[in-house]
Amino acid sequence: MQVLITILIIIQIIIGFNLFLPVILYLFHFFNSKSHNTNKVTTNYDYAIIVTAFEQTTLLPGVVKSILNLNYSNFIVYIVADKCDISGLNFNSDKVILLRPEETLAGNTKSHFYAINRFVRNHDLLTIIDSDNLVDAEYLNELNIFFDADYLAVQGVRKAKNLNTSYACLDEAGDIYYRFIDRKLLFDCGSSASLAGSGMAFKTSFYIDCLDKLVIEGAGFDKVLQMEILNKGKRIAFAEKAIVYDEKTSKSQQLVKQRARWINTWFKHAGKGVELIFKGIARLNKNQFLCGLVFSRPPLFIIAGLSLLSIIFDIIYLPNMLFFWLFSIVSFFLIFFIALNYFKAPKIIYTALFKVPLFMFLQVLSLFKAKRANEISTATVHYYDSSLDEINQNQK
Repeated sequence: MQVLITILIIIQIIIGFNLFLPVILYLFHFFNSKSHNTNKVTTNYDYAIIVTAFEQTTLLPGVVKSILNLNYSNFIVYIVADKCDISGLNFNSDKVILLRPEETLAGNTKSHFYAINRFVRNHDLLTIIDSDNLVDAEYLNELNIFFDADYLAVQGVRKAKNLNTSYACLDEAGDIYYRFIDRKLLFDCGSSASLAGSGMAFKTSFYIDCLDKLVIEGAGFDKVLQMEILNKGKRIAFAEKAIVYDEKTSKSQQLVKQRARWINTWFKHAGKGVELIFKGIARLNKNQFLCGLVFSRPPLFIIAGLSLLSIIFDIIYLPNMLFFWLFSIVSFFLIFFIALNYFKAPKIIYTALFKVPLFMFLQVLSLFKAKRANEISTATVHYYDSSLDEINQNQK
């Protein structure tokens, strides 16, 4: 019986560790973080901006307009319109190249390499943008700061372009939490920012070297790419002023399908995170070790559910463990609100927090659909269209 109790305590500590790890990172980042030169650099890198669209083209004019309004001139935009009707698209610019694959690609990296193989010149860098994104005018200039510092990979910020429903607000709240921990704190502690699927940039030759020989099916190409970068011993920088505006899930069905794919991705790649932890220990590599901890961490709603079950068990059988859970939960909320404050979350997000139970319930539904996630859909359906001026006005 004592052995069983010991095992249960160890399991609970592992679960709770995911709640107070951010506090540890937060404390350490004060001692490890290095300030970066925020002056606009003069290096005029040649960018390929790859915009991927699948089935939907309605938002492409908006993202192209925002790109053409960049305070930067040395770039070419490659739009890969996979399985799209492009008859109504007409971009009157020699900086925009519209590509329509003959056969359906149904994959992010396939679309990226379709564009790469059709580059009109050898671009120094490439950056990946989704069709539902809008790009801040200083996006490329902010990325350049880190490429000037010799980083090969940089992740920017994917900020909400819509806060029109409670679902969208809660989606952004969760994104802010992960943005603070998985990107800012990890990078400040000398590790790597987690990749986010878009709003990221790479030295072109490095990106090709990482993924050229890999076949990636379904969602999660960013996880595979991140693992390749870490296995090569490189760091991913976090450019918190390089902003793209990203559509947040605004409908329940949209949320369930999207989270099902994300959960499916976690189950597929969590083991790689555990391997990375041990690899980091063996090599005394802080970058790999810390990223491995984050990479293998379950989605937040799973941690919350397991924590609740543990607390109920401890109330009956292990009351002394309740102090551990009090510390863990207080740690989580402390960092959560520090994150919201740091990234200046609008008041509407705080108001939406009262609907967290419903948001978590929908994610539980996603768990049961995770196994069939890639069969249900291959891409998120987008509903919200807006301009940068409307976004800035709505988020004041």
